[in-house]
Amino acid sequence: MIAALQRLVAAITDHLAAHPADADPALQECLFEALAFLRLAETFGEHSLVDLARRGRGDSRLGLRNLVPADFLAARFAAARCVVLFSATLAPPAYHRDLLGLPPDTAWQSVASPFQPEQLEVRLVTDLSTRLADRSASHGRIVAELAGQYAARPGLYLAFFSSFAYLDSVLERFREAHPAIPAWAQQRGMQEAERDAFLARFRLGEQGIGFAVLGGAFGEGIDLPGERLIGAFIATLGLPPFSPFQEALRARLDARFGRGYDYAYRIPGLVKVIQAAGRVIRGPEDHGTLLLLDDRFARRENRALMPDWWRLP
Repeated sequence: MIAALQRLVAAITDHLAAHPADADPALQECLFEALAFLRLAETFGEHSLVDLARRGRGDSRLGLRNLVPADFLAARFAAARCVVLFSATLAPPAYHRDLLGLPPDTAWQSVASPFQPEQLEVRLVTDLSTRLADRSASHGRIVAELAGQYAARPGLYLAFFSSFAYLDSVLERFREAHPAIPAWAQQRGMQEAERDAFLARFRLGEQGIGFAVLGGAFGEGIDLPGERLIGAFIATLGLPPFSPFQEALRARLDARFGRGYDYAYRIPGLVKVIQAAGRVIRGPEDHGTLLLLDDRFARRENRALMPDWWRLP
């Protein structure tokens, strides 16, 4: 493959040199893409993975994926006089230190949250499973939890699910059981105007529940302070779906760090959960409710990754 790309680059370069007036944009784009791929191929190693996706005849994609950025970043950090990294979700320390290539003696400080435990009521629904095999059986219970919380405190809520298929099935059941409660949903491939319309429903004086996919456009980076959002429901641990690529990533991280499942599945998933939950409390005057809907949230290894200021039952 590499040799074929090299011959292609040489042929296009020779053609453009001999026919400068024939600088077709598509041909130039092909050249630039081939050169970029070849540059990446030069850095291929244990930190990367090559994968081939075949979607049909004449429709295949070959990719070079970087799995461990540490091998590229470590030298940059070592050459720097000082580096400061900060984030609201830069935890746990070992995970980010390993993947980013930070020195073992890197200083680490966790700054206390400006919010108080009394501001966020966290409830765990531990007799419910949102695993793929159990999802059809979970619809009724999830609908009951959403409706029960809404009845106790009407207002504006976000409900997060692991996939659009799961979201759609629960939303259909919810609308059948509670047609009087306003409900709207994130759609696949929403454009900016459509995303703005979704968020516009969260305005003072309105009520209802917005259904969204965890890790999507509404799980982070949106600010709905005060009564614009008073609670969230999260019906998933956010674990990446099982796939050959994800399993290859797990095996590679396990061989490198000895924590393949944690680094490939558990930690990235719970980071998304924490980011979504962070939409509820945005200021010192906010008060809200968070419902974590899955029995796995009660496990010690998952609770240990949740923010210190949450008052877990």
